[in-house]
Amino acid sequence: MTGPTDVPDLVAKALDLSRQRGFITSTRHETGRLLAALAASRDGTLAELGTGTGVGSAWLSSGASSGARIVSAELDSVLAEEVQHLFAEVENIEIIAGDWSTLREYAPFSLLFIDVREVMQNIDALADLIEPGGIAVLDDFVPSTHWPPIVDGHVDTIREQWLTDDRFVAVELLIDADASLLIATRR
Repeated sequence: MTGPTDVPDLVAKALDLSRQRGFITSTRHETGRLLAALAASRDGTLAELGTGTGVGSAWLSSGASSGARIVSAELDSVLAEEVQHLFAEVENIEIIAGDWSTLREYAPFSLLFIDVREVMQNIDALADLIEPGGIAVLDDFVPSTHWPPIVDGHVDTIREQWLTDDRFVAVELLIDADASLLIATRR
C-alpha cells in the first residue's frame, strides 16, 4: 500500500526524466493527486496541453479508469519523442508532437489539464474542446487576495476571464502558500 507522500511508478519515471532534462518545474504532487482524483471520476478522453516531461499525463493515468484515454500535446518534438518512449508500454496515453491545437481532433474532452499560460488566454477555443459537464484544470497561478486578481502589480486577466465566464462554473483552489489552480466545469 502506498502512503500520501508516495508517487505512482509512472509519475516517478516522468519526474526522473524531468530531472535529467533539467526541468525545475513540473506538476506539483498536490496538483497531481488532484488530477488523479478528478481523472477517476471521468470517462472518455482526457487531455493535457503542455506535456513537458509527462508528469501531468502520468498523474492523470494513475487515476484514470481502464476505459479512459489520455492525449497530450508537446510543442518540442524532441521532448515529445522522449516522453513517447517513456510511455511506450502505457496503453491509455498518447503523446502528440505539436501545439495545443493538434488535439482538436480528439475532442471533446471530459477533463482538460492546461499547463501553458499562453494557451489559457484562448478561452473561446478551449471551451469548444470541453464536453458539457467536462472539467478544465488550469495550473500555475500565484494566489491573490484581491478582486480582480492582482499579480506583480497587474490584473491577472486570464484568471479573471475563467472565473467569470458564463460557460463555466469555476473556483480557484490554493495548492500551497505560493500556488493555486483553477477548476472550471463546463455548463
